Amino acid sequence: MHHTSRGHASAESAQTQVDLAATVRIEDNAAHNRFDLFVADELIGILGYRDADDGAIAFMHTVVKEEFGDSGWAGVLVRGALNTAQDRGWSIVPICTYVRRYLARNPEYLGLVAD
Repeated sequence: MHHTSRGHASAESAQTQVDLAATVRIEDNAAHNRFDLFVADELIGILGYRDADDGAIAFMHTVVKEEFGDSGWAGVLVRGALNTAQDRGWSIVPICTYVRRYLARNPEYLGLVAD
C-alpha cells in the first residue's frame, strides 16, 4: 500500500511540472525592446536588447523577479530568446554576463554571436 501512494505522489508532481510547462511563454515585447517571460500569466523575467553595430542585436541584461530566482527561469528565458534569434537569423552581441555564461555552457548557440 505504501509503495502505491509513493507512485501516486510522483505521478502528481510530474503532472504539476507538465501544467507549469504549459503555462510558460516567452514573448518578444518589441515596443519595450525586451523578451518577456510569463509563468501562469505572471511576468517574472525580462531580457532587454537593443540594436548594435552592423545590424546585430545586443542582449543587454536578464532580470528575473527575486522570488523566482535560483530556479532556472533565467536559463529558460535566455534559451527562448536565443531560439528566437536563431529563427530570425539575428546575430547577437552578448553584453549580459548571464547570457555569456549561458553561451559558454551551451556552445550550440555560439554561431549566433556577431564577429
